[in-house]
Amino acid sequence: MEENRLSMDGSSCITGSGAGMVLTNPDGWTLEYARRFGFKATNNEAECEALIAGLTIAKHLEVQKIEASSDSQLVVGLASGEYESREDPVVKYLLHFQSLKSAFKVLRVLKVPRAEMPEQTSYQN
Repeated sequence: MEENRLSMDGSSCITGSGAGMVLTNPDGWTLEYARRFGFKATNNEAECEALIAGLTIAKHLEVQKIEASSDSQLVVGLASGEYESREDPVVKYLLHFQSLKSAFKVLRVLKVPRAEMPEQTSYQN
């Protein structure tokens, strides 16, 4: 079974915050999703929200194997266990991520340069 691919990007600015996600299955079927958050978030929080939202969608679609791509070193580092956080909001995201991990047989989170991210992941506030 091939992996599904999830690309996501979070964004935060003075006018609001949100995330864009693209989920593609091995057959090429693509789901694009954008979400505006109803709360103020830092850019790191928006990036974490993007990962959680994308994985939650994949879980509901019963995806078993997934490769997630992010341009956020923090998100990739937290997901891989390379980084730890003591900041309260980020710890909550990390715990949520860890609870979602068990829904997948294979879950990899990779760092991808922003220039290589699909245009659809770019969330415009």
